[in-house]
Amino acid sequence: MAETAEAEGAKKDHGKAGRNLPLAIAVGVLLGAVALGCLLLWDGLLFVVLGVAAVCVGVSEITSGMATRGIRIFAPIMYVGVAVISVAAYVWGPTAMVGTFGGLVLVLMLAQLTRGTDEYVRDTTANIMVAAYLPLMLGFAMLTLATDDPAGNLRIVVFIALTVSSDIGGYFAGVLFGSHPMAPNISPKKSWEGFAGSVVFQMLIGIWLFTWLLGAPWWAGAITGGVMAATATAGDFIESGIKRDLGIKDMGSVVPGHGGLMDRLDSLIPNAFVSWLLFTLLLSST
Repeated sequence: MAETAEAEGAKKDHGKAGRNLPLAIAVGVLLGAVALGCLLLWDGLLFVVLGVAAVCVGVSEITSGMATRGIRIFAPIMYVGVAVISVAAYVWGPTAMVGTFGGLVLVLMLAQLTRGTDEYVRDTTANIMVAAYLPLMLGFAMLTLATDDPAGNLRIVVFIALTVSSDIGGYFAGVLFGSHPMAPNISPKKSWEGFAGSVVFQMLIGIWLFTWLLGAPWWAGAITGGVMAATATAGDFIESGIKRDLGIKDMGSVVPGHGGLMDRLDSLIPNAFVSWLLFTLLLSST
């Protein structure tokens, strides 16, 4: 009853969004400005530092969340893995990224043995999942950043802008027209109408950014926008599934108006890989 009353109070205070929307928008704009500044300075090297720092915070949040269920994550090893995989991807490319990720997996499996064999399979599986979910996905963003033609920092701008536009289009379409939940047992606020808004808005933004920033055909932007809208939504569902399994509402409280940093990275995580793949396929063929 207390949780229900709290939820109703939140709706009254913050409208259908269920959160302090002005604060959330202000914080989102600030975070976007910081990311853009890091991309434009020192040939994007500051973005590598920003990405590593952000994902390390994400590792900390998911480690704390899993600890509520007794699942043990080797956070210090994961922090090192985040940095090593990111630098390897940015400096030496895909082969180095895959090699360092493989090394991280082996180190995590061996490290778990130092804790004994009780719950070894459970904890090792969770550690490998986190390694693939965060350090590896950040590695794909670093591969994108290291691209020369079109410039990697412009590709990162497009990747982030498309993912953010998915949230914007989905939010407004969902608030105005949402009435058919996509997966009420996983993410009750996600509606089919909101998803349609995400797809349409992101395709339009994709067409604009591909023709303006990347000098690519409009159809490449439309394809990328549509696909990334779907994977951004999938990323939100994935994080919602993790939180529901762990029995927590937010991954943390470090970002005012948003919750934890992982609650902002959820859509960016899968899109880091998907955008790298689509940029590689579509931009190299145009």
